[in-house]
Amino acid sequence: MTILLRVLCLLGGYAFGLIETGVLYGKIKGVDLRKYGSGNSGTTNALRVLGPKAGLVVFIGDFCKSFIPCLVANLVLRHFYPDTYLLFVIYLGFGAVMGHIFPFYLGFKGGKGIATTGGAIVGLLNPWMILILLALFVLTLAVTKYMSVASITLMTGITVMYAILLFINKLCFDMAVPSSKAAGIESLVIIACITGIAIYKHKANIVRLMNHEENRFTFKKTVKTDEDEAK
Repeated sequence: MTILLRVLCLLGGYAFGLIETGVLYGKIKGVDLRKYGSGNSGTTNALRVLGPKAGLVVFIGDFCKSFIPCLVANLVLRHFYPDTYLLFVIYLGFGAVMGHIFPFYLGFKGGKGIATTGGAIVGLLNPWMILILLALFVLTLAVTKYMSVASITLMTGITVMYAILLFINKLCFDMAVPSSKAAGIESLVIIACITGIAIYKHKANIVRLMNHEENRFTFKKTVKTDEDEAK
């Protein structure tokens, strides 16, 4: 039964992840985000190409498409699987991130999954993770002014903090019970996979950072579209 539940959570999450907010919003505005800026359909490129409002809309959409299903799964499954329910929530979040990064109907070329990962993590409903990781992200962005650095730092922090909370028994898993401990370790592996994929998706950013060519973050629109040129 739990194997089937894993599969259902993964597939269900992938379906939610296929809602590409950046692509949909871009179509409403008559702009294909994948043809401008970084070619990414996520929050940062939406901000650079279409402005702050677009960036906010895309962020909220990409965040909520994992947060809402993960929140519902969390609240429901904890009553049936009290010492392993977070594993299924994480499978759901993993599916959403994969759907966002690798949407089949867009040639498996989506965003980088940072906002969607954030929604899934908040959906775990662990206040320590939410507060500390939010502070880590904001502080890194404020100090470096690079969204890519803040995103990579956040993703790394997610795995590190999740591991710490897991091994000090601050999550639902009981590390003294073999079956629950195994589920906890499995969930950590999935979290680590999400982090690894996110960092890999930033490989171009890492190269630009090494060459001192990466663009610093700004709330202003910085990329001109064909519509802008025609004005």
